[in-house]
Amino acid sequence: MKILVSGASGLIGSAVVAELALGGHDVYTLGRNLNKDPKALHWDIEARTGSLKSIESLQGVIHLSGESIGNKRWTNQQKKKIVASRLEGTHFLIDLLAEADLKPEVFIAASAIGIYGNRNDETLDESSEPGNGFLASLVLDWEQEARQAQSIATRVVFARTGVVLSTYGGMLAKQLTLFKYGLGAVLGSGKQYLSWIHLEDEVRAIVASLTNPNISGAVNLVSPNPVTNLDFSKTLARVLHRPLFFKVPALALELTLGKEFADEMLFASQRVAPTVLEKAGFEFRFPDLENALSDLLR
Repeated sequence: MKILVSGASGLIGSAVVAELALGGHDVYTLGRNLNKDPKALHWDIEARTGSLKSIESLQGVIHLSGESIGNKRWTNQQKKKIVASRLEGTHFLIDLLAEADLKPEVFIAASAIGIYGNRNDETLDESSEPGNGFLASLVLDWEQEARQAQSIATRVVFARTGVVLSTYGGMLAKQLTLFKYGLGAVLGSGKQYLSWIHLEDEVRAIVASLTNPNISGAVNLVSPNPVTNLDFSKTLARVLHRPLFFKVPALALELTLGKEFADEMLFASQRVAPTVLEKAGFEFRFPDLENALSDLLR
């Protein structure tokens, strides 16, 4: 297949591009950096510059571009940047595809389980109603924008990703140093559910969504075995052969990171099931947290 990937320099994007290339697919990338590679196309969302007319045809698009939600405090300016990068970026990409008269068979749009909001211990699947909060509102609008791709693509997939585990970026990479020195901690009560996925399974699930014609609409990209923050912290400490003595009060993190950020990024409880993937026959290589962490930290 001939595939276009936006956000190809990110943690997930770079792994997806490598997997597709290994599978013999013809991969084009779309990003902000200028590159002499004819398959590395340049775009600027704010300036609305870029073109896909050099591509004669496409079978698939994987749209992963967007400002990170977890690297900076959520000031009003940062929130506007997060929203614009997703909504305007998705709108512009669909415009570029239409202008180039490209009609891919499948359009996969990055999304997030943040759409479910804080739901305590309720088990959530793709049919669950959206929740409340900044992230839930953002993802709902993001998917609505991506839905416009139905005018050009036969199939549209919303890849609702959970916490992706990798030592190269994301939550786990940020925690490792503290846990390695025995300074790891449970966050708040520790009762909040964390729906996670090994980076390798994340990539495989995206590729499965690309190639399996029976997968469409919302798809939860999470392990079938979510855990509480307490259990995650205990498991990580055990895999690293380190103690777990500390608990960080919620108030301390709210004062440090901002209440909205802390409440939605650290304390929101999301017990999410990958129902669509499982019904499609997808088999996780790392369904169990301890095995996933052992593989990543070996």
